[in-house]
Amino acid sequence: MNQITPQKTRRIKKIVPGEEKKNLYSWANLFFEKKSTASNKTKKMQKRYLRLFFSFLEKETGNTFCDSWTPRLAKSFQLSMQNTFNEDGSRVWSDRTINNVQNLIKPFANFVHENRPFPLGSPLSKVKKIPVSNQLEIERAITKQERNRILDSADQLVFVGGRSRDRQRSKGARPPQRKTFRPFRNRAIIYTLIETGMRRTAITRLNLNDIDFEKRILSVKEKGGGVQPYPISSQGLEAVKNYIDKERSKDNQKWNSSALFLSPASNPHGNGRLSPQVINTVWNKTRDFAGVSKDKTPHSARHGMGAFIMEKTGNVSAVQRQLGHKNASFSMQYSRISNDELKRVLDER
Repeated sequence: MNQITPQKTRRIKKIVPGEEKKNLYSWANLFFEKKSTASNKTKKMQKRYLRLFFSFLEKETGNTFCDSWTPRLAKSFQLSMQNTFNEDGSRVWSDRTINNVQNLIKPFANFVHENRPFPLGSPLSKVKKIPVSNQLEIERAITKQERNRILDSADQLVFVGGRSRDRQRSKGARPPQRKTFRPFRNRAIIYTLIETGMRRTAITRLNLNDIDFEKRILSVKEKGGGVQPYPISSQGLEAVKNYIDKERSKDNQKWNSSALFLSPASNPHGNGRLSPQVINTVWNKTRDFAGVSKDKTPHSARHGMGAFIMEKTGNVSAVQRQLGHKNASFSMQYSRISNDELKRVLDER
């Protein structure tokens, strides 16, 4: 099954003469010309998602003919959207969005079926909506053991990170670290992710002045504009201090930036502030070195923090305060028992 990639809205293309009655593109042009009474904004969304579906249909069947749009293929399109992921492991489309896509495409499917009946019936008539809930991906939280392994690997960056694996190049001696490698910075990033539950984008927004060393709090401006204080463990704060003392100043001589975490001074691009992609790279390499499953992303550290606080305190408000959830129902999800935990409970009977 092909994965789907988001596409920009484009005009529905025209069809060569002779294919009008069997090609979905020609029906789409007719639908928007004669049938659709939706607002311009809704029409724009319908065109975007129809192009997305047509692209999927063409990859799956090799054409965009009406008879290729079966109920089975409509269900496959829904599943493909559910199984399309971003680089950080998060889903591109939520279940709510996928249901909305189906709702926007359905009027077009019914229009085609009324004028040129599909052999197996209207393809979306039997595709059920995805049940929508506020459940978080708790199953993907890092475990206590995985946390320890990743932090141990982060500690090892100072000694083994950024070194060439070519033994001949170093002639048997210990290879030197790359000049652009920042072991103390990367170690501090890993500790900050795990020991606060902060999102990766929040890591990139952190400023040096956002740290209250006495109260052990890192305050960061979140996406919505509000400032979220993140308490951090003493170990996590010590890792940040080590980075500031040992590495940050030499890079800041070039960047003169307020950002806490900086790119190497030799980097010719940007303003010194890291991108979320860099956070991903730092996490992935440390996680892989620790031998932890690749489905554990930076966001898994956030889930791990929520699960840990709930396990230790049983207090939903504590989870909500640490992770900055505006809706307490998100925090309550951490009270759920995972499948692995349930299996362990059953085995201990």
